[in-house]
Order: sequence, then C-alpha cells, then structure tokens
Amino acid sequence: MFTTADLWDEHETHLTCADPIFNHFGTKKTFSGQIITLQLFEDNSLVRKQLESDGTGKVLLIDGGGSLRCALIGDQLATLAIQNNWEGIIVNGSIRDSSIINTMNIGIKALNTTPVKSIKRNQGQTGVSVQFGSTTFIPDHYIYADADGILVSQLNLLK
Repeated sequence: MFTTADLWDEHETHLTCADPIFNHFGTKKTFSGQIITLQLFEDNSLVRKQLESDGTGKVLLIDGGGSLRCALIGDQLATLAIQNNWEGIIVNGSIRDSSIINTMNIGIKALNTTPVKSIKRNQGQTGVSVQFGSTTFIPDHYIYADADGILVSQLNLLK
C-alpha cells in the first residue's frame, strides 16, 4: 500500500504530478502500474481490444483528447478490465455507467461522465507518448494514483 503524498515526499525528483482535473470512480481507491497508452478521439474500439489482454501490473491510460461528448469506458469495459487483472484506468475524457462502476472493484480516473456511447471506427494509436494534465505519459513508465492525485515516474518506485 502507498500514498501519493508519501511517494512525493520520498521520490520528488523522480516524479511528475498530473493536474488535479480527474474524478475517481470505482471502489479501488489506490492503484499503480506500468503505463499502457491509447490515443483516440470519441472511438473506444481500441479500448476493448486492449482490455481483452492481460493487464496484470498495468494501468491503461486513454487519451481521448479531453472530449466530454461521449464515454470511452462503461460498466461492460470496466468488467472486462477486472476480469483481465488491469490495475486501473485513466481517461482523458468521459465514462458512463458511473453508478454501476462505483460498486465495482476497479479504480478509474476520468474527467467526467456522460450517457452517450462512443463511435466504433477502429481508429487511434497504441503505445505512443501522450500529454495532458501538464504531464507526459510515456509507455512503460509507471503511474501511481490515489485520492490525492496521479504521479508518473520512469522508475518503478514500489519494487
């Protein structure tokens, strides 16, 4: 178990802190892992494909361009993430089914909620560096998230 405040105090020179723009969803209040990135816009086709893979030790980071017009995660994808052992999900965009997700053993950080579902065009990129919240998220670096915020490091600080 960790807190982002303690990690910051112990490893400040190895960390960046994302702007506090995210809301928390799910019952898992603390999560960390190796970053897996997706960059897309209002199309969650690649999200399902990624969540179908083994997520042990990994956090899925979805850069949805900050769009609040449609959801990139809903209760079905959250269930898939749990089944495949994902540590957590961070969405630069919206989710839906938040009341159901808030009863599930998953940690999700997202900008907001909307009932609108995304389009399906199989468009987007995987494994690319993305930037939002004054932070650059690089594949294979590490994320640490809790109620206080999101930290990123090139190093695994929890070994």
